[in-house]
Amino acid sequence: MRATPRALAILVTAGLAAGSIAALSPAPAAAAPGTVVISQVYGGGGNSGAPLTNDYVELFNRTGASVSLSGWSVQYTSATGTGNFSANKTDLSGTLAPGQYHLVQLAAGTTPSGSLPTPDDVGGVNMSGTAGKLALVRSTTGLACNGSTVPCTDEQLALVADLVGYGTANFFEGTPAPGLTNGTAAIRRGGGCTDTDDNGADFEAAAPAPRNSATTAAPCAGPDPSPSPSATPSESPSPSASPSASPSESPSPSPSASPSPSASPSPSTTPSPPPTCDTPVTHRIAQVQGDGDVSPVAGQDVRVEGVVTGSFQGAGQLGGFYVQDPKPDKDPATSEGLFVFSSSPVKAGDRVLVSGKAVEYNGLTEISPTTAVNVCGTGTIKPVEVNLPLKEGVTFERYENMLVTFKDDMAASEIYNLGRYGEITLAEGGRLWQPTDRKGVDTGKDARRSILLDDGSNAQNPPTLPYHTEGSNTVRIGDEVKNLTGVLTYGFGVYRVEPTQPVVFRPENPRPAKPERVGGNVRVASLNTLNWFTTLKSRGATTAAERDRQLTKLVANILALDPDVAGLMEIERNNNVALNALVDALNAEAGAGTYKAITHPNPGTDLIQTALIYKPAKVTPIGGPQSSADPIFSRPPLVQTFGRANGKGEIFTILVNHFKSKGCTDGPDSIPATGADADQGDGQSCFNAKRVKQAQAVLALIDSLKLRNTLVVGDINAYGEEDPIHTFEEAGLVSLSKKHVKKEDRYSYLFEGLSGELDHALADKKLNRLVTGATIWHVNADEGRFMDYNTEFNPPYLYAPDAYRSSDHDPLLIGLGL
Repeated sequence: MRATPRALAILVTAGLAAGSIAALSPAPAAAAPGTVVISQVYGGGGNSGAPLTNDYVELFNRTGASVSLSGWSVQYTSATGTGNFSANKTDLSGTLAPGQYHLVQLAAGTTPSGSLPTPDDVGGVNMSGTAGKLALVRSTTGLACNGSTVPCTDEQLALVADLVGYGTANFFEGTPAPGLTNGTAAIRRGGGCTDTDDNGADFEAAAPAPRNSATTAAPCAGPDPSPSPSATPSESPSPSASPSASPSESPSPSPSASPSPSASPSPSTTPSPPPTCDTPVTHRIAQVQGDGDVSPVAGQDVRVEGVVTGSFQGAGQLGGFYVQDPKPDKDPATSEGLFVFSSSPVKAGDRVLVSGKAVEYNGLTEISPTTAVNVCGTGTIKPVEVNLPLKEGVTFERYENMLVTFKDDMAASEIYNLGRYGEITLAEGGRLWQPTDRKGVDTGKDARRSILLDDGSNAQNPPTLPYHTEGSNTVRIGDEVKNLTGVLTYGFGVYRVEPTQPVVFRPENPRPAKPERVGGNVRVASLNTLNWFTTLKSRGATTAAERDRQLTKLVANILALDPDVAGLMEIERNNNVALNALVDALNAEAGAGTYKAITHPNPGTDLIQTALIYKPAKVTPIGGPQSSADPIFSRPPLVQTFGRANGKGEIFTILVNHFKSKGCTDGPDSIPATGADADQGDGQSCFNAKRVKQAQAVLALIDSLKLRNTLVVGDINAYGEEDPIHTFEEAGLVSLSKKHVKKEDRYSYLFEGLSGELDHALADKKLNRLVTGATIWHVNADEGRFMDYNTEFNPPYLYAPDAYRSSDHDPLLIGLGL
């Protein structure tokens, strides 16, 4: 289970493949309240009319425990520019007591005025007086991202303890804080205690009033409302957390411990004895749960009885246990289980009586804080059999916190967060599909036939994966589990199962050792390289070691495909340095001169470009490379005609493309999608209209150059039944995957648990007759991201110098009989 650092309200999807499907919206998700937060931001220091000479940032400890700032930093970047947080960083020091403030003095302007109180830290960051983005980071390493033009990865977001975007900022929590002036600061409400993870709601613009560590401490009144059960690790990430309350929270006294209102207070008053096994219950569990999403007795003190179905009290686990009534009521809409946040030792099978407060924590009904847990014998609970898909109108709420079992085969449909949080999305009846990729997808039924498998833990980035497939050290999409048994619970908007029995996957989707045969005398491949950059700390590798690991995997992928011509996407646009490095590495393995590169005549304005490599022993370029000057492209297509090296047979022309992503901003200035380019709610996401225009521009290019035997390949960023693909098909191009690849194998990418084909190969009618076969080699989309070249958080034992997870897109291979 994922414990969520508070600032990860931030863009849940920000870490997705930058050049493919980017962050879909700047709107963040909810997160748990923070520990140390940014309580004031002032960037007008030393400007005309400013009351203070220096910019400053004020921090505040809103918890009941001291927090060390050693190894932390504050990092700033402009509201909408392309610079990263790492360019403006100030390291922090010291320890904050509960309710204590910490003042960070920053750059001075040119007009001296008032002085700040004695700062606790000093830096040289120069912030905007009107709009900007400020991050409190649990690291002194600069974040090489800005949340917009350079999306922050999950690993980077994991380090963010708090984020404030103010004014016109395009990266923020909830909504941006107000725009500021030289005479106003953004000040967190409640003296720093208010933290709803919405900058707009939490901050107000007011006259600067900086406070430092010498200011009288102002601890927040009372505990936070049922916070997360475990402290978030200082260097770990993202949304989805455990139901419950903070372990530092003190139990409230039992209501019976208060003196009677009619009695005169006296030093000799004796408190009521603690509850025992003879103390009667006040409610049945079903009464606490109720027949709806919210407990009808939320906020009331209750005492319930039940049998422990699962204890998750160990180190790094959920901080409590699940209890279920062995004698259910007759209402199928009421759950018979509760989560109890408590460290009182219990084990599965214990019959317990529990006293505490009934609360709703992020949608989960639980008892927190707990004032008494009495173990009063043993009992048994038979798992409730849940059949998927659920019937229409039925939700998992009726099973919340109950012991359940799923008898049917459940296929892994998403493993994106298996290595980070121990989560796998399961679906009865096979993997889940993008509804715009193929006809007949029932999204309502898909929602009712899927459930999240969790690992009963708040540990993040464990050294070994919590689940694996028989005969493997990981799980591939499509592998299956049967008779899954555990407690069904809820957290961060998702129903999930915390297993109480071992979970073993069967290898229903084994790794393909090599691509399927495609025949022909010329082999053409198309592959997205997942940002192959020789420049470090940009879109690709962060370190030289990662760059070498990435290159090794790409070489293994290409050599296994063994193409005579290969169209490449996401190659760094740096005067062919990255492209030539790839060719050199290929030739070092395959033999000198095996591959050559084509120089793009118009590589575009993006940081990445399309590219072509070929085998001179097999094919010969005919004429020079060509492209398009249409401004609709920031990554223009690369066009090249080839013939066989022996001069015999037909020629063909390949057009390598990489269309605009589905992200809702465009260009280095992150221009938001508007008008026809805005998300139309039809499943095609933002900039669909632009992708259609790009398809039309490719067709116009084919006509203007009078090309024949044309092969259009690339990352089109459109699924199989979306408008750009229909535009190609209506013009007479034939989808080679639709023609040659079985429907269940026709996918190249996974996004949010849904499989589909973003990468395409389409031939004109003449070339279509020369196509001998086509396949998609599933070496990437079905593999977990924890197996790629990155060294951050990925368990070292999972890396291998092979083709698997060399990218996030699967490569295509086409056979031509020229």
